[in-house]
Amino acid sequence: MPTTPTRARLEAERDEVLARTDRLRADLDAFRAASERDNADDEHDPEGATIAFERSQVATLLREGERRLADLDAALEREGRGTYGVCERCGRPIPPARLEVRPSARTCVGCA
Repeated sequence: MPTTPTRARLEAERDEVLARTDRLRADLDAFRAASERDNADDEHDPEGATIAFERSQVATLLREGERRLADLDAALEREGRGTYGVCERCGRPIPPARLEVRPSARTCVGCA
């Protein structure tokens, strides 16, 4: 299958998001490993709240990245079927400006 500019853009963005989620996953694993090695009581450790907060932030960013990957995978699937850029609700074309800002958009602005 020849690569279209749209597909190449979606794949490039997916690669970036995948690399970011891999880094976040490694960071989260490091936090968990550090927590297992150190029996510090977060409640009474002056650094504990910071560590717990950072771990929570990384976990949230990882979940967002995983959702973004799923959205990009779905967009790549639509591109392969020839339905990319078509609103899933009303069936009208999604404006190019919306796809430029949000390449994984499933709906036009009016239906969003």
